[in-house]
Amino acid sequence: MVQSMTGFASGQGAWGEYQWIWDIRSVNSKGLDIRQRVPDWISGLEADLKAAITKSVGRGSVSLSLRVTREASEAEIQLSADGLCATLKALAEVEKAAMDQGVSLTPPTPADILTMRGVMEQKVDDGDTSGLKAALVSDFSSLLGEFKAMRASEGAALEVVLTDQLDQIQQLVSRSEETLATRREAMDQSFRASLSRVTENTDKVDPDRIAQEIAMIAVKTDVTEEIDRLKAHVVAARKLLIQSDKIGRKLDFLSQEFNREANTLCSKSQHKDLTATGLELKAVIDQMREQVQNVE
Repeated sequence: MVQSMTGFASGQGAWGEYQWIWDIRSVNSKGLDIRQRVPDWISGLEADLKAAITKSVGRGSVSLSLRVTREASEAEIQLSADGLCATLKALAEVEKAAMDQGVSLTPPTPADILTMRGVMEQKVDDGDTSGLKAALVSDFSSLLGEFKAMRASEGAALEVVLTDQLDQIQQLVSRSEETLATRREAMDQSFRASLSRVTENTDKVDPDRIAQEIAMIAVKTDVTEEIDRLKAHVVAARKLLIQSDKIGRKLDFLSQEFNREANTLCSKSQHKDLTATGLELKAVIDQMREQVQNVE
């Protein structure tokens, strides 16, 4: 089954007085790139989350963010000595600057000062966070499941597109093969006409040399191997699509081989119908290569 590298999931949870909000998303990448924005005061959390992602995701640029908040009671709100000192110092500087400008200010009340930023602070609990971490890791398992389900859903849609493109490639390869008979007749007539012009204007013609030249032309314009390899690539790609393993890199390599054979087919065609089919083939292969970039 095809897995996409594109996915998204979000969620929220709570444990005791703690609440949190998750957000995880991924886009295309050559390898697995994990970026996390999680609270560093929860010991060991980042490592555990990274291990879970690495176990479940093969490729993609994954971004995970977690915001944890805590309900604060009145007992947990305390006066910050440093904050108060900095605030009073700033107020004194403001008052002095105003006096220098001849401006009279109304002195702030203690209640006003308490509402200023940094004066009051939430008491930080430096205790054991293992329980909170366990709750977060457990909740993340569910979020990761939703994330993988979305990637699988995107992958199923990709599989439909890729299968259709392989069908088109197979049809175009078959058309190319059918064109070979007509192409061969046209090329034979062209060879005979060219040979006739050469023999008419030459007194002595080496038959062996003529045979060698014709053989070389035939070899240079033979596309049988290209068609056979394109057929084999279609079979290989179809087998990959039904595998459960990470197939993105293999499909990417195979799509490059598709493109190589199509280019050679066009360069050796020397026939308008075969060239037209080859160009259609290249267009479908280019579309397939774009889709393959999304496969894990």
